[in-house]
Amino acid sequence: MRDDPTRPPPVRIKGRGATGNPDGRFARRTATAEDDGWFTDGEPPPHPDTTVSEERARSILSRNDSPDIPFAQSLNPYRGCEHGCIYCYARPSHSYLDLSPGLDFETKLYAKTNAAERLCAELAKPGYRCSPINLGANTDPYQPVEKRWRITRQVLEVLADCRHPCTLVTKNALIERDLDLLAPMAAQRLVAVFVSVTTLDNRLAARMEPRASAPHRRLAAIRTLAEAGIPVGVFVAPVIPMINDRDMEAILDAARDAGATRASYTVLRLPHELKALFRDWLQAHFPERAGHVMSLIRQMRGGRDNDPRFGHRMRGGGPFADLLRQRFAVAARRLGFDRARGPALDTSLFTPPRPHSPQGELF
Repeated sequence: MRDDPTRPPPVRIKGRGATGNPDGRFARRTATAEDDGWFTDGEPPPHPDTTVSEERARSILSRNDSPDIPFAQSLNPYRGCEHGCIYCYARPSHSYLDLSPGLDFETKLYAKTNAAERLCAELAKPGYRCSPINLGANTDPYQPVEKRWRITRQVLEVLADCRHPCTLVTKNALIERDLDLLAPMAAQRLVAVFVSVTTLDNRLAARMEPRASAPHRRLAAIRTLAEAGIPVGVFVAPVIPMINDRDMEAILDAARDAGATRASYTVLRLPHELKALFRDWLQAHFPERAGHVMSLIRQMRGGRDNDPRFGHRMRGGGPFADLLRQRFAVAARRLGFDRARGPALDTSLFTPPRPHSPQGELF
């Protein structure tokens, strides 16, 4: 199951998703752990603290033309994510910083402190064409450090002032803090929110996504958003065979009861270094079924750990993937979820921000 049988077995680290800090695929330096004689068997591994560094972004909007994604523009206020979700497909992006997709991804974070400023500049460009901007495509805009840094809120303030539509994806109840911005935007059809719920089991959630809001708090956030008139949907994402797939219908039922009107799901993706990270996590938390889980994943991915092809990467293929697709369709139809990919947001209200003038504003 593990790539190198000579490596010590992976161990759980309280409050963290990854079990180690392997080198990224672009690492310019490598480190080898050596026993200095001070380690005692059974001693817990050192607990890594979270650090946040300021980053001055040169640009802030990312664009894509993927047929699998229902938005063309996205904005990520942070690099890395303290939620620590072991399944996060964004983990390999930390390799571009010469950091590990493992513990570094969830402990060494970067805050784009000029995000709102750069957004204003990009929206003010003469050739800019308005289309909804997604916040949360790569890392969660409401991860715990947002409580202090408030970069997501600054970005929302710009979007609200310009009446620019956006969508948000999160698994943190901190989004309730920004109801004063989101509710007026929703009244103008400028925002929609999607809350990711992977399980209703608190113990499993604490293993998979240790610093995200507990499942019941995410459902409460769905209810709060819905009662405020904000269009809200639920993502059952990702579905992991023999880990959380049994919860699919229960999640959809609970989310619909809380006020969600849309639903979607994806199956687990394991790009680049995430393959080894996820295997180690399985060995640490579910050793008795690790082989079975990986076997089902490969069945959905044409015999490989990952299939990055458009049209296949989100849903997979084969009998198990077909079963998930049928289960989701039956439950969504029974509960009356909207089958549209996303709400119709209004782009006609957009007013570009006025460029900064050294003479100040006269009117």
